[in-house]
Amino acid sequence: MIRRLREWFSIRLAKNPGQIVLLAILLFNIVFLLLSALIISSMSLPGTEHLGFLEAAYYTVTMILDAGCVSFVVQEIGPSNVAISIVCLIIIIIGMISFTGAVIGYITNYISGFIDNSNAGNHKLVISDHFVILNWNSRALEIVNDLLYSESVDKVVVLVGSGKDDIKREISECLQETVKRENMKVKAECEGMSFFAARSYYRRHKLRNRLTVIVREGDVFSSKQLFDISLDKAVSVVILGNEQSDAPCKFQALENAEKYSNGNSLTIKTLMQVSDITSAAFSADNQRIIVEVTDDWTWNLVQKIIRCKEVSGKCNIVPIRVNRILGQLMSQFSLMPELNTVYNELLSNKGATFYSVASSYDDEVPYIKDSLDNNCRVIPLTVRNENGGNYCYYMACEEGDAGRRHKVECAPAKTVLNKDYWVEKKNILILGHNSKCREIMEGFSAFVSEWGYKDSDENLLSIVVIDNAKSLEKMDYYKDYPFVVGTVAAELFDKDLICDSINEFMEMNDEDVSVLILSDDQVPGAETDADTLANLVYVQDIINDKKDANPDFDVESIDVIAEINDPKNHDVVSSYSVKNVIISNRYISKMITQIGEKDAIFDFYQDILTYDTDCEDGYDSKEIYVKKARDFFSELPPECTAEQLIRAVFEQSYDPAIPSDRQNISLVLGYVKPGQDVVLFGGEQSQIKVKLEAKDKIIVFSNH
Repeated sequence: MIRRLREWFSIRLAKNPGQIVLLAILLFNIVFLLLSALIISSMSLPGTEHLGFLEAAYYTVTMILDAGCVSFVVQEIGPSNVAISIVCLIIIIIGMISFTGAVIGYITNYISGFIDNSNAGNHKLVISDHFVILNWNSRALEIVNDLLYSESVDKVVVLVGSGKDDIKREISECLQETVKRENMKVKAECEGMSFFAARSYYRRHKLRNRLTVIVREGDVFSSKQLFDISLDKAVSVVILGNEQSDAPCKFQALENAEKYSNGNSLTIKTLMQVSDITSAAFSADNQRIIVEVTDDWTWNLVQKIIRCKEVSGKCNIVPIRVNRILGQLMSQFSLMPELNTVYNELLSNKGATFYSVASSYDDEVPYIKDSLDNNCRVIPLTVRNENGGNYCYYMACEEGDAGRRHKVECAPAKTVLNKDYWVEKKNILILGHNSKCREIMEGFSAFVSEWGYKDSDENLLSIVVIDNAKSLEKMDYYKDYPFVVGTVAAELFDKDLICDSINEFMEMNDEDVSVLILSDDQVPGAETDADTLANLVYVQDIINDKKDANPDFDVESIDVIAEINDPKNHDVVSSYSVKNVIISNRYISKMITQIGEKDAIFDFYQDILTYDTDCEDGYDSKEIYVKKARDFFSELPPECTAEQLIRAVFEQSYDPAIPSDRQNISLVLGYVKPGQDVVLFGGEQSQIKVKLEAKDKIIVFSNH
């Protein structure tokens, strides 16, 4: 018995010494109070002979808590009461130390420990329908920031291995800056209004920070800590990849890049832990797990995990191939620079964006006709079968716009489409490199495969790459891509060679020229975007020289597209008159945010970002194109409303005599005027006036 007691005591002392200390304090005080009461009641001295044991115990406690209460025991201190007075004083002193002092000290220490544990994130969060982010990288901040505009998510929990305080500060600063910036825009819109009208407008449209963001530090591989953040009750879980730019030096960054390019076992481990919880019967229904993937090895293992763990209606795993998506985006932006602005809005929760809704339609034509006849606040796009169900996709400013149906009485605008429309030759100069060069080239290859010239041997695409010799050698000097007509090996500091090569390219191609400046994402954080800024200075200096030599030089004929990885450098790049700044990480963040909120949207995104690679028997996917109005229309439409233009283009592009797989239905999403902002048709289309001119461009959603 004694041995078992000693073992129990030893185990409890090892596991929770605080409990043993509290137990010892309580036992000592109980024994002390009982002993003191027994002594006082048994002394039977004058003044205490009337006290029983229970009364003595009561007065003992009152004396310890308040020394003045000794008068209830010793009414007058005289020669006969000296002994009891001394006993009472001893009891008071010992009691104050052992009872009051020890208990208060323990409770104070417990409260302090509770606060420390709360700050450290050691207690369980009782929360549901929240958005969970596991790990932290350069895309994470943009995910949280974009959730500011979300109508469905108001709670975010971030679990990271370290750096909690810095992350909390970053999030706080970013959200405050976004709210301030957006509300400044709303105030600018109020200019010219009366005082009360401006106040009312500002209150209705100002951005409010409704997000509750909790950052916790812990182990993302720990099931206990995942349960502590109520992962099983989350609406969406995002598993972010490792950051290469965290390395302290360039050599370490390159080593990390090489390591993660072969495979990311940490991502696999995290996904296995998360999917094991979310696929269980006790977890919430319809949870979405979005996992970043950057290599084939990780992609293949993720597919195997999906096969084992994905449960319909319970756990939906969506892998995002980061490099492939960014490569597709950058190739499209180089071909049609205005798409940068288009996607920047469409892939966000602000302004016009994409939505999906379950539907009984299994063909897009009846859906499009019905929507155009009964709703002038949405642009119907297509119908797709996803996970065994049909979904209709549309563009609108608000998801609820799809339900605002009423009979539309609208005559289409008078116009004539050019049935033989074909894209013009594109000339692209690429400066620098990043980890997505091969994916960018694959995007160009798909474009050439879909749009190769009709009845002509002329090249559709002409690309020149200027980069350092080591990077060119790594890409085998782009020999696998016939549209790359030349490469120039030059270090970043070879100013004369770079500038001469840029000048030569611009002299040979006087229009439809795009300059794509890539940012190396495999450098230490301090060097992020340094190469982009240097190359941008070279390009801008050449453009300025051309303008000085010829005041009539059309600056709009050269589109400069500059990629940056750190959003903090956006203002610096924009100050060089660059309209198309690609914050590459921001696009992935926006896409992750939307996938985390909307069902059946990811495959749609993949579709519109991918050009068809075999077009002999029709076009399998739809994309967004920016087409010159003078080429798209044989006859420009007169001034009309967006509603009339959308209907006119649809009716002229749809031919009921052509099989559905050969159709090229076109839906107008907006337009671009040179030197001005891009306009997307969001909101009440009958209130949007459109007057197209020959130099304008049309934003079209179509197969080709």
